[in-house]
Amino acid sequence: QVQLVESGGGLVQAGGSLRLSCVVSGIIVSDKLMGWYRQAPGKQRELVARINHLSTTSYADSVKGRFTISRDNANNMVYLQMNNLGPEDTAVYYCNARNTYYLRPEYWGQGTQVTVSS
Repeated sequence: QVQLVESGGGLVQAGGSLRLSCVVSGIIVSDKLMGWYRQAPGKQRELVARINHLSTTSYADSVKGRFTISRDNANNMVYLQMNNLGPEDTAVYYCNARNTYYLRPEYWGQGTQVTVSS
């Protein structure tokens, strides 16, 4: 069984920070392309950040310089550090996993709500 479980969301004021966690079972995060996505009400789900098996990272332009994705291989977890949050960051954040060179299979967590008040 493959499971991804997010945590760390909540309500924060503009300018604040949150750290999201994704605990993964059934696959090894260091072998996979791991990503964080988010979806705001009425919007399409968008890729926020990703890290591959070589620890190469990439970010959406809207979060570059504010968010950092990282792995903890010993605990098989992925994190998203979010700094200087604004109301535009309000969304449900999802953890995602897939093989680097294969689009499928793909695994998703159930999401964690991040709400930023102005």
